[in-house]
Amino acid sequence: MSSIKKLAGQTMWYGVSSIAARFLFYLLTPYLTFKLTSTGYGDMSILYAAIPFLNVIFTYGIETAYFRFASKDEYKKDIYSTATISIICSTFLLTSMLILGSASLAHLLRLDDHPELIIYTALIIGFDTLSTLPFAKLRLDQRPRKYALIRVSTIILQIVITYFLISVCPRIAKENPYGFLATFYKPNYGVGYVIIANMCASLFALILLYKEFFSFELKFNRKVWSTMMIYSLPLLIAGFGGMINETFDRIMLTWMAPVDNVVEAKAQVAIYSACYKLSILISLFIQAFRMGAEPFFFKQAEGQNPQKVYARVMKFFVITITVMFLVVAMFLEIWKLFLRNELYWTGLKVVPILLLANMFLGIYYNLTIWYKLTHKTIAGAYITLIGAAITLAINYTFIPYFGYMACAWATFFCYGSMMVISFVWGQKEYRIPYAWKKLSAFMVIVVLLYFIHQGIIHFYKGPAVNFISATVLLGFYLWFILKVEKKELQKIPILSRFITTGDKT
Repeated sequence: MSSIKKLAGQTMWYGVSSIAARFLFYLLTPYLTFKLTSTGYGDMSILYAAIPFLNVIFTYGIETAYFRFASKDEYKKDIYSTATISIICSTFLLTSMLILGSASLAHLLRLDDHPELIIYTALIIGFDTLSTLPFAKLRLDQRPRKYALIRVSTIILQIVITYFLISVCPRIAKENPYGFLATFYKPNYGVGYVIIANMCASLFALILLYKEFFSFELKFNRKVWSTMMIYSLPLLIAGFGGMINETFDRIMLTWMAPVDNVVEAKAQVAIYSACYKLSILISLFIQAFRMGAEPFFFKQAEGQNPQKVYARVMKFFVITITVMFLVVAMFLEIWKLFLRNELYWTGLKVVPILLLANMFLGIYYNLTIWYKLTHKTIAGAYITLIGAAITLAINYTFIPYFGYMACAWATFFCYGSMMVISFVWGQKEYRIPYAWKKLSAFMVIVVLLYFIHQGIIHFYKGPAVNFISATVLLGFYLWFILKVEKKELQKIPILSRFITTGDKT
């Protein structure tokens, strides 16, 4: 249990930082949905859909390769320097290409009026890419506190700059129309200021990581680099396919939405993107878990019976995300207030579908350990490409008829398929004793509880009934988990006191 406690501790630190950072950033959602027009919010969503694609290309799986080989004696000496030199050279080349092709990319993304946004975005990606290995070094060296401090402070800076540019500058420019600020401030440049704030924050993070960044030596080991590339390039394919699954639907929606013009298409993108963020709770936990789990899994592989540890981690993971599903899906009337513009509420029906999809994605991330440990990363590429094919096929076929609902169902079937394929294939290659029947039952139960809740509020209207029904059904599920997993939960120090006390009374 100590190994899981260690993972929990690291996940807590990475989780606190990642959740705090992303939650702080998501707190901009009510602000931006109020301040930006639907077209502006749609433009921002398109750019933030394109960034992950480019991030995958810029980093080309080198972070995971670094984790895989950094602990091995034959690679330990040169791996950081080799990886850093590689990433510096490739980042300079790719960033230059993006800047030179900014006009063409702006046209592709229907941002013809603002090609400079592509240049700002290229710089964001460049700074973030150069920060990748320093952040990975902090994780490998088990320094989560510094990692957390940089992540949170960076997002706080981004929020402050965003608020200053969008809310404070207009007042200053209005009060002093002939002042220095008024000469360059553009009142209707909202989405541009969001991107500029992000660019400043990304540069700030790189500056804070200067010690880790400059800890490399001017030594490039071709053998080490070749080994890393053989391992990581399939991850590039998998990552690129993953971004198709995760964000390309917004770009396709821009092109193919069943509306009459680009402005309405961007409004559809804005509604879908805003509602997508209500699956924030599961997404944040998955990200936090991945931050702690990836280095943890590789280190556990060198211990005794790591498969048992992986199985127990999966159990606790599924319990957590099923509870999160109920918290978001059944209390959606509260969560929707997060979106201050009621225009976006028309898309709330996609939220439960996306929550389930993200649940499948989180389980899939757990399952991927089999091909990373067995050096069969090409399997990850195949699985992700199958998911990408499903995403593209469903979106291409149904977006012209159903709009963003097609995007939500495509995400659901894509991640569900990837989860099943990875489980079946992984059990043949690297068997892990997952309690899959029990975990499947947990997922089915929470879906049934959600439909029971929907039935209750369909026949009995009112916010009080909605809240009471959601609370009672959530409480029932927590009681059920406590009964079924009592022995396991008693081994967790924080919970054991409450569970034991409950038995005595």
